[in-house]
Amino acid sequence: MSIYWILIIIFLILVIIFLISKIIIINLSIKEINIEKILKEDSNRLITISTNNINLEKLAHNLNLYIYEFRKQEKIYKNGNQELQKFITNISHDLRTPLTAIKGYIDLIRKDNLNKKQSNYLKIISDKVDILTILTEQLYYYSKSLDLKDKIKKEKVCINDILEDVLVSYYELFKQKNITPKILIVEKKVFKYLDKNMFVRVLENIISNALKYSEDNFEVNLLDDGKIIISNKTKSLNITNVNKIFNRYYTLQTGSKSSGLGLSIAKQLIELNGGNIYAKYKNNNLIIEIEI
Repeated sequence: MSIYWILIIIFLILVIIFLISKIIIINLSIKEINIEKILKEDSNRLITISTNNINLEKLAHNLNLYIYEFRKQEKIYKNGNQELQKFITNISHDLRTPLTAIKGYIDLIRKDNLNKKQSNYLKIISDKVDILTILTEQLYYYSKSLDLKDKIKKEKVCINDILEDVLVSYYELFKQKNITPKILIVEKKVFKYLDKNMFVRVLENIISNALKYSEDNFEVNLLDDGKIIISNKTKSLNITNVNKIFNRYYTLQTGSKSSGLGLSIAKQLIELNGGNIYAKYKNNNLIIEIEI
């Protein structure tokens, strides 16, 4: 083989090595463009690349412009969200005072000798005030839940112990309603990673609502996979409206009462912890299932 061909082969090998190195450098530079990681960071860091490739530098520059605009809009959104939360909280507080006063006057009027027609009118007013009070409370708790995602603190907790503690706290209410709850909790300890305080709020929300509308039996079942099933008998629901009980400010109306179920926050808290919550209506029983 002549020297000429040897030089050509050496040149081609060097070219191949050069091109391979360039490809490796470009691939490494592309990996440096981790937009998802940068956007999650609470800093002003932008995309930087370790190559002087003109096209990649231009791409990084354009992406940095978008990141800058995104952070600008995000800041505007967060500030607006905080203002909205403050506004809603103030409104709910402002509504509480006159509602409390109205309830006080209603109680005073009840002590007077009212005829049947007046008593009926007073009952209607009282029921409407109760609805407005519930909606005001829901408005307040909703405003507090707007930034829950930033406050979530997950830890390893025992579902058995939390469920037992919450049920014990409702002992007096069970007694007042003459309900003997049927409680089935698996002996095996079930551990999950979640925010304990949020989970307690979920259980309290569901149990208190179940007691409010329960007409007879009340059952709680904890399975070995951590699934919780809470059921109670009620004729206030049907297959159609049971699918709406997790909607924000959904109101259940019956012939004798009208109240908000207020389970939307429970759904939000469960989903923030990576779980799901479902409701179904079977044989006059409202069945709520929680999966973590």
